[in-house]
Order: sequence, then structure tokens, then C-alpha cells
Amino acid sequence: VQLQASGGGLVQAGGSLRLACAASGFRFDLYGMGWFRQDPGKERAFVAVISASGTSTDYADSVKGRFTISRDNSLNTVYLQMNTLKPEDTATYFCARRLRARSNPGPGDFDSWGQGTLVTVSS
Repeated sequence: VQLQASGGGLVQAGGSLRLACAASGFRFDLYGMGWFRQDPGKERAFVAVISASGTSTDYADSVKGRFTISRDNSLNTVYLQMNTLKPEDTATYFCARRLRARSNPGPGDFDSWGQGTLVTVSS
């Protein structure tokens, strides 16, 4: 199982970025996928999750209305469109494969973390 996140970078507050996570080594269309973010010295925090079919999504309250998770099962890729970015969105963003679905998902519900992509939002 491999997950390769990309698309991070430096952006001004109010700007947008689109992250992508390319998956390989497993049946991508059978698994929900999620995005988490982490600041140095802090725990990894849930951002968004999407079901295997793409019909169901969930978001952390801090990103609702600004971020959109989507997937293309034909490309084995999950995306995170981030709009109206804020300095507090600065973090390394990770994608992961969901092992179990529940409300208030946490890192323990996911595995196969990618290497992460750094997002820096300047004020």
C-alpha cells in the first residue's frame, strides 16, 4: 500500500490550494479515504473523509464550508480542495486509508499514511 500526497505549497491567506493523493497497492474503490493535518509537536488532526463510492463526506468543523474532499476512483486519487485558506490551516497534510467508519474519526481509524505535503498560509 502506498499513498503519495502532493500539491502543498505557500499561499497567502484567502487563497486556495488543491491537494492530491495518489494510491496504489490496494483496491482503492473499496476504501474510504481521509485527510489529516499535523503541526510540529501536536497530534494529527482529522480534516475530512470520503466514502469508498464518494457519495458520503464528513469534515472537521474548522474546515466546513471551505474545504471539499473528492475522489476519482478511475485514477485511484483523492483530492482536497482548500479555499479561503487561513494561517491556522498551516500544517503538513496527510492522506490515509480508512479502516473503520465512525463519527468523530481519529487517526486510529486509518492506516497506510502517506509522506505528507506541507501547506503554509501566510497572513
